[in-house]
Amino acid sequence: MSRVARWFSEVGLGARLALGGGREGLLRTGLTAVGVALGVAVLLLSVSVPTMLGAREARGDARDDLRWGGETPARTEHTVLSLASDDSFRGRMVRVRYVMAEGADPVLPPGVKAFPPAGSMLVSPALRRLLESPDGALLRERYPARIAGTIGDAGLAGPRELSLYVVRDDLREEQSQVERLTSYGSSSPDDGLDPFLLLLVVVIFVVLLMPVAIFVAAATRFGGEQRDRRLAAVRLAGADTGMARRIAAGEAVVSAAGGVLLGGVFFLVGRQLVEQFEVAQLSVFATDVRPAPALTVLIVVAAPLAALAMTLLAMRRVVVEPLGVVRRAAARTRPRLWWRVLLPVGGLGLLYPLIGTKGAEFNPWQAVGGVVLLLLGVATLLPWMFDRLVARLAGAGALSWQLAVRRLQLTGGSSVRAVNAIAVAAAGTIALQMLFSAAQAEYTKPTDQDLSRAQAVTMVSDSELGHIRGAADVDARLRATRGVAGVSTYQRGIATTQTKDVNGDPDIVEALVADCAVLRELATLPTCADGDVFLLTPGLAGQTVQIRDRPFTVPASARPVTARPDPWGDRHEGLLFTPSAAPPAPSTATFVSFVRLDPADPDAEERLRTAAAAISPTMDVDILIRNTTDTTFAGIRRGLYAGATVTLLLVGLSLLVGTLEQLRERRRTLAALVAFGTRRSTLGWSILWQTAVPVALGLVLATALGLGLGTVLLRIVTVPVRADWTSVGSVTAISAAVVLLVTMASLPALWRLMRPDGLRFE
Repeated sequence: MSRVARWFSEVGLGARLALGGGREGLLRTGLTAVGVALGVAVLLLSVSVPTMLGAREARGDARDDLRWGGETPARTEHTVLSLASDDSFRGRMVRVRYVMAEGADPVLPPGVKAFPPAGSMLVSPALRRLLESPDGALLRERYPARIAGTIGDAGLAGPRELSLYVVRDDLREEQSQVERLTSYGSSSPDDGLDPFLLLLVVVIFVVLLMPVAIFVAAATRFGGEQRDRRLAAVRLAGADTGMARRIAAGEAVVSAAGGVLLGGVFFLVGRQLVEQFEVAQLSVFATDVRPAPALTVLIVVAAPLAALAMTLLAMRRVVVEPLGVVRRAAARTRPRLWWRVLLPVGGLGLLYPLIGTKGAEFNPWQAVGGVVLLLLGVATLLPWMFDRLVARLAGAGALSWQLAVRRLQLTGGSSVRAVNAIAVAAAGTIALQMLFSAAQAEYTKPTDQDLSRAQAVTMVSDSELGHIRGAADVDARLRATRGVAGVSTYQRGIATTQTKDVNGDPDIVEALVADCAVLRELATLPTCADGDVFLLTPGLAGQTVQIRDRPFTVPASARPVTARPDPWGDRHEGLLFTPSAAPPAPSTATFVSFVRLDPADPDAEERLRTAAAAISPTMDVDILIRNTTDTTFAGIRRGLYAGATVTLLLVGLSLLVGTLEQLRERRRTLAALVAFGTRRSTLGWSILWQTAVPVALGLVLATALGLGLGTVLLRIVTVPVRADWTSVGSVTAISAAVVLLVTMASLPALWRLMRPDGLRFE
């Protein structure tokens, strides 16, 4: 037999040992496969993110019906009048379109086969479920039209989107915000991300995926101690060192390959369940979850190769002899430091040239390399620090502490591998939170809105009111709404003055009409009575202005006053009129209302929106907020929450699987301890200490490197460096909670392994 054929035969022997080693061998192989499968499933989900976002954007572009400017097309048998009136319900966005077909063969939006009769509507499946449930009673009052059908998947951004088309027969081309459509769809330009946001995205992906990759590598080494004892038996049967390594490689590869197949199953099952979840108002269809083919092949090939590499690397420091494993000796080789330090130093070397780069100068791949090397430094430095610390731990103290310390001193490497993912995730999270804190200040701006004077603002054009006329009617209808504590309404029009701007065009100012109480929200008035006129723009007294294409002479008695920011934060310019002194109402008048809501009524905002929709579907309702966030940054933040949720679950599962694997290898030791009278609570506390000590050490290292990485990243985007101790505290608290939960979840397995029959051995 040739050497190559003999090598393949030995690798095949390792595969047969992994699958044919009886219940014990199958359990060991199954644990490794499950560990690899969890990581592979998350990696497949992660590389599907660009496809998911691209599919959502493509559907959004295909149904786009907003036309900004340009000539209005002529009416035909195919045109449709459309009125966009997006809404909100309890913090969730509702996409609302009022439509009217102008002919027998109208163009249809994606997901709609035909428009139903006027007075009915088409809704998304998620909105239909909401409207038909008790929770949607308030929203049903707002949209009482008959539900004639549902919108297909092609017309929705995601399966949990709230969207509806209301068919009407009274839309007019002259109405403001009404568009005449000859087709649906557009293409959104890709402006790219500025360096700050691009760096943020890069760090997010690295931070979320690094723990997954480390866990996959650690999972391939599950059952290492039993494997070494089994190889010692193979050596006793006549195998040499090279043959033992090839047998170990075959066993690792087949376990990893099984994990890849199982991970594919996990991914396919999870893909079918993805439509049931929504994170930060982000949902996707199962068909959107498609990993890129090239990355899929890379993951499928990389997992077995990682298993092979990790096994051969572990075997280099183990001398498997026919009568035992030398690694169990006290005089084992101590981890070396020099090459471990090179990784974070190399990462800093890649990141340092990026400091202060702008635009095209920023190299995202260089940033990826630097962040990866720094985080790998956590994974490589932790074993060295752990080895130095555990060797100095005292054995005195409670029995549970003594058992834990002795166990960590003997076989602490497996414990370190289990918590490496937590340490890397913690370091990346600390750096990411520092970057996010800076981004929060950069992309979140104060609105200058005064929530103490009003909590909402409504606005509607006079031409959209129908049978409702005048500010008084609007004010009365809003004031009669349950949950509304007060309303201040004024009428806004436009006046053209005789003065010219720098381009030689007439100046345009506002003409605002309201009673004295409301005018005091807009300006500082010394005295006010019906019939008064005030000037926010000096020099208009006695001047003739054009209002509604009619001349109007501003009274010479008009007094100049100082503008006051309204609750919306705006300062107005122009003329203030009390009702009896007001000029004829302009055709383009707008009614603006500042609304005070009852803080004791949690549904006051929803009832206000319902009242506004009853006045006019085009009536805008804006809820005042103290800060506004850039939409791109908000989208990145939503993606981070979704990814962090998945990564946190994986980190917890990885630690649990690692703990269970260690317990399984120690079942005879545990059974012997119980036989000698050791209490269950003592062993339970021992498991807690064995998990907590490596995690605590990992958090110390993660904090140091995480703060260092965050400092460099902030220098890259030229933002003042500030340590985010809040994130350090939150990461510590979350890690402590994970340790506690993992310990509690492992207790049932611990009780089973402590039975006396665990002493049996065949």
